[in-house]
Amino acid sequence: MKLKTTLFILFCPLVCFSQNISIIPQPASLKPTKDAFILKQGKTIAFNNQSLYQEAKYLKSEVLSSCKIQLRINKKSNNGIKLVLLKGNDVQNGYHLVINANSVTISSSSREGIFYGIQSLLQLVNDNANSSSIKLPGLVINDTPRYQWRGFMLDEARHFYGKQKVEMLLDWMARYKLNKFHWHLTDAQGWRIQISKYPRLASVGGIGNFTDSLAAAQYYTKDDIKEIVNYAQKRFITIIPEIDMPGHATAANKAYPEYSGGSVEKYPNFTFNPAKEETYTYLSDIIKETNQLFPAHLFHLGGDEVAFGMQAWLKNPQITAMMADKKFSTPNELEFYFIKRMADTVIKLKDKVLCWDEATDADLPADKTIVFWWRQNKPEQLALALKKNYQVVLCPRLPMYFDFVQDSAHVSGRKWDGKAFNSFADVYNYPDSQTDTAQLKLKNIIGIQANLWTETVGSEKRLDYMVFPRLAALAEAAWTMPSVKDEAAFEIRLKAELQLYNKKGIYYFDPFNHGVHPEAVDYPSLSDD
Repeated sequence: MKLKTTLFILFCPLVCFSQNISIIPQPASLKPTKDAFILKQGKTIAFNNQSLYQEAKYLKSEVLSSCKIQLRINKKSNNGIKLVLLKGNDVQNGYHLVINANSVTISSSSREGIFYGIQSLLQLVNDNANSSSIKLPGLVINDTPRYQWRGFMLDEARHFYGKQKVEMLLDWMARYKLNKFHWHLTDAQGWRIQISKYPRLASVGGIGNFTDSLAAAQYYTKDDIKEIVNYAQKRFITIIPEIDMPGHATAANKAYPEYSGGSVEKYPNFTFNPAKEETYTYLSDIIKETNQLFPAHLFHLGGDEVAFGMQAWLKNPQITAMMADKKFSTPNELEFYFIKRMADTVIKLKDKVLCWDEATDADLPADKTIVFWWRQNKPEQLALALKKNYQVVLCPRLPMYFDFVQDSAHVSGRKWDGKAFNSFADVYNYPDSQTDTAQLKLKNIIGIQANLWTETVGSEKRLDYMVFPRLAALAEAAWTMPSVKDEAAFEIRLKAELQLYNKKGIYYFDPFNHGVHPEAVDYPSLSDD
């Protein structure tokens, strides 16, 4: 009994200290020590390379914002925070964070890695802040991401939220070390990006949304886009624009009907006309103008659900004549011809082509294409994409669609087959809970992404409710290796994170106490696909 007591006393300081260390996503290796560093007014942030000055400024600003402690930036410091850019090839975008009694050191072989170390430090600051000084626990972190693609997609074609809300989401993505913001800017219900050569796309195509076809036009100007892209770059987030084609084109066709591929019941003017050479010129102009605003060299062409409207092509003599001339026996062959032509435009701009998994059949160049697998009920499409050696981002509806409800009792949003929904735990345990182990070992699976389609999301309040806390679960699913993940431990850290949501005024879903925030309902639920 005496031996047990002695062991407990020896071990307890580390255990008790580590219980206060809450970082999302969980680092690859975190070892608490008995040290502690006191962060207070006047402490310095130093850096060994001038390229880290922006990261030092960011850290200073965030500390001041979160706890009102004013830090100083100096090139050298022995007893403050040190940002150290290492030479050589360390693990891509990994970082080391060491906190001892004398200093805090963040080191990495890349600025991006330094930034991720800063995010871990800021979470410790948030968790330990008080009015005059912060006691940071001693620790040693060695960390690196599981996936290089850690994405979140926002659909602003169905409903529009604006610059301030997008930048708020980018801030939370940065906190959670998510690095790809996929921006769905065009669809049947709205066109949300200014195109100078075709101004009616925004002024006319931007009119309406999913629930109000007469709502005033809403879209991003080029200046808006540049500001948001710059904001994201400072947080090491890449923004990927999506201009959907050849389907989901109703808003564009409202503005320029001469490029419409025709109508079928329920889907008026849903596609572009693949038989008019002018259509390809028109869309190429749009791609080129859009590309100038986004430096990522990644361009998403959509390419999904064309079948909803392609039967209209068979009613158009010009299109059927083209199919006969090219010996296409089905509209699908014409669809893939269309995708390949537009992909050529993207590739000539030295961009990679991104597309939904339907385009896997289009035989795009494997080294220049990234496929987004979204149809969880079609595993053969994932297998085909991997067989063709495409890079693949996993974003299946179950569990990575955030328009699906989070709990069986929720009434607004989608369920699969009327019952399956996407809880934070489902998100947290992806992809290992669902994907073949052999597939996950393949290098061309480059990451995972969650998608928020916004048919039932008309307000910022509901947007927050659908995103949080699943965004935190997504972060750990994308960053943390399976061997380190622990759902029970994550729940403890998540409960602490909910307190921060309270401070920030976020209307989140509380999976531990559903009564805290009643379901935010903007519109009735939708049936699933």
